[in-house]
Amino acid sequence: MPRDKTETHIRIVEAARKEFLQYGFADASLRRIAAAADIRVSGLYKHFGSKEEMFEALVEPVTQGFYDLYSRMEGEYFKEIESIDENFSWEGQGETVRAMQYMYDHIDEFTLIITRSQGTKYENFTHDVAELEEDVTLRYMEEMKKAGVPVKDFDRREFHLLVTSSIEALFLPISHGFTKEEALHYARTLEEFFRPAWKAWFGI
Repeated sequence: MPRDKTETHIRIVEAARKEFLQYGFADASLRRIAAAADIRVSGLYKHFGSKEEMFEALVEPVTQGFYDLYSRMEGEYFKEIESIDENFSWEGQGETVRAMQYMYDHIDEFTLIITRSQGTKYENFTHDVAELEEDVTLRYMEEMKKAGVPVKDFDRREFHLLVTSSIEALFLPISHGFTKEEALHYARTLEEFFRPAWKAWFGI
C-alpha cells in the first residue's frame, strides 16, 4: 500500500476497500469511492493514477507476501532432500494450513483477489499459483530422483490437471464464505486427502 498516511488517503483506501468488496473491480465506481471518502473525484487522482492502481495498492502487498511464504516453504522442501536416507518417507510441511492461515490473516485482500478481481491482472491469480506449483513440484521430483528416491514416471497432462485441481481447492473456502476456523479445518482435511494420493502417485 502507498506510504501516504494522511487522513484523506486513509479514507480513500478504506472507501475503495469497501467499494471493491461490494461491487468488484469491474463495477466499482470512483464517484462512490470519492463520496465515501468525502472528497471530489478529481481528488482521488492526487493519490492514485487510476482505479487499477487503487485496486493494486490494496492487494499487491499481501500477494507478494503469499509468494514470499511460498518461497520459504519451497526452500524447506528442497532443504529436506539433503537429509534423505533409506528410511525417507515424504509427509509434507503442512503447507496447506500455513497458506490458509496467511490468507485468512488477510481475508479482505484475498476476497478481492479470488472473487472481485475480474478486469485486473489478478484475475488469473489461481492459475498463476497453479503454474508455480507445477514448476516447483517438477523440479522437486527431479531432485528427489537425483537423491536416489525412485519416483514413478507420470503423465504430464494428468499432472497438470491434478495440480490445478489441488490449487483451486485451496482457494475455495474464500469463495464459499468459510470462517477462519472452518477454513483451517478444511485445510487440514485437504492435506489428509491429498497427501496419501500424491505419495502413491509419485511412489514416494
